[in-house]
Amino acid sequence: MIKEKKTPGLAASNMTGTGPGGLSARKFAEWYRDLEIEKWKEMDLNAISDIAGAIEKAEKKGKQIFVMGNGGSAATASHIATDWSKTAERVGKPLIRCISLNDNVPFMTAIANDLGYDEVFVRQLRNLLNPGDVVVIITGSGNSPNVIKAAEYARKTGAVTVGMTGFTGGKLCKLVDICLHIDSDQYGVIEDLHMAAGSILAFYLKQRK
Repeated sequence: MIKEKKTPGLAASNMTGTGPGGLSARKFAEWYRDLEIEKWKEMDLNAISDIAGAIEKAEKKGKQIFVMGNGGSAATASHIATDWSKTAERVGKPLIRCISLNDNVPFMTAIANDLGYDEVFVRQLRNLLNPGDVVVIITGSGNSPNVIKAAEYARKTGAVTVGMTGFTGGKLCKLVDICLHIDSDQYGVIEDLHMAAGSILAFYLKQRK
């Protein structure tokens, strides 16, 4: 049974969802592999298609895509933004205008220091976001205050909102227009499949005629 994760991150004292415990490296690898294959097969391909449609609409209208996340999801956001901006490029076709809000470290730290960490994404969106843009939020718990604030502001501004979540989806899944939910409480599997979804979309966008 997948349990709600009300707090973000994975503290050293919190072993919930990490694995069965007490396994050898090989047995743990087998358990992890089998779980990831199971979750791969469950991936919501309709959500992938809907996200692709939102990106293509933004591309056609010259709108921007903003991607964000905390911790491992921040790295995923940066990777996805790179792939959608560069890897997906096609000769003679419009470029996808995509940036990660995790990549301007001076701006992030200024916001966190002066306004609080809960503001690190929404304050950037206030500078940059326009109606019709796409906001992609990557989170395990779906309950981090900074991503909830970003989603609420994006909706109010008239942006298309996309969530990539795990556990039970948290608050975020109910706030966004499109939610790609990985129904697992194993953080590694959740993060692996979020990155896989980003790669699927990048190479789908690349191979279009």
